[in-house]
Amino acid sequence: MTDSRTLLDSKTPPDSDTLSGSKTLPAAVHAWAEGVLGPLTVVRDASHPRPGSQVWEVTHRGDGARHFVKISPTPKFFARETRAYRQTAPALGRGSVPRLVESNPQQQALLLTAVPGRGVKSLPLSAARQRAVHRQAGAWLSRFHGGPRDLSPRDHAEAAAETARAIHSAEKHLERARDLIGARDRETVRRHAAELTRLGPLPHGYVHGDFQERNWLLDTGPGRLAVVDLERARPHAVVFDMVLLACGPWVGRPDLRAAFFEGYGRELTDKEERSLRCLSALDAASAISWGVPHHDPEIVERGRATLARLERGDPG
Repeated sequence: MTDSRTLLDSKTPPDSDTLSGSKTLPAAVHAWAEGVLGPLTVVRDASHPRPGSQVWEVTHRGDGARHFVKISPTPKFFARETRAYRQTAPALGRGSVPRLVESNPQQQALLLTAVPGRGVKSLPLSAARQRAVHRQAGAWLSRFHGGPRDLSPRDHAEAAAETARAIHSAEKHLERARDLIGARDRETVRRHAAELTRLGPLPHGYVHGDFQERNWLLDTGPGRLAVVDLERARPHAVVFDMVLLACGPWVGRPDLRAAFFEGYGRELTDKEERSLRCLSALDAASAISWGVPHHDPEIVERGRATLARLERGDPG
């Protein structure tokens, strides 16, 4: 929540050293962060190389403490991330997720503590260490999801609406992709969208919404995992959080999938397994329709490979 320390009329930020990065922390947000933390000595652009990412690492002049300032790309993402950090993250354990220090609705900005660790995708991990990471990720996600009783009736309605929205988005993605997706692949997407409609209600929880190795940080000393980037957190079918894993690191690595579900504490039900394949097809259409115009070959390849596996009938 913002307060009287928010200085929206500031024209220029106080002196700071700006390190590498092309984005400059807006003056009003800089002043607000200093109003909360005190003088800052370093401001470094830490945004991801994707549209809409606005993140800065800041260092407090007095004690050298590191924090991150994040400006949400939309009011919806700001509201989702604020709720997740306030209501769900505190129960996850110290160091396993950033802590929300303050939020500023006027600027859609969040001030977060830093958590130790390096991005899992950038680390040269052995197969055994990878399994340990995925086991921790499963345990983390189980705590984050909570149980059906942790959701309000309104949350359950929102979760059901999210699944329906995913189904209805299939045609939108296919239309946007146009000739980027061939006739056979289009039929695969439509067939899985129709099947998801027939499956009926799925177990609900509070999902992360972008649960993938890109958002996992590993503190290699104690081997502790932390998860960041909660802007897509919301009530949804819990299986939704497994889609990016099933279409990414679990491909050809059943040991990672097994380790994850060992940590998660249960296997998917038959209905959830079927829904995972269906949601993977919808994700593939979205990945291709978004990735090509945004020049993201990695996400496009993920989508095409997913559709090829579904057409072959490969196990999930």
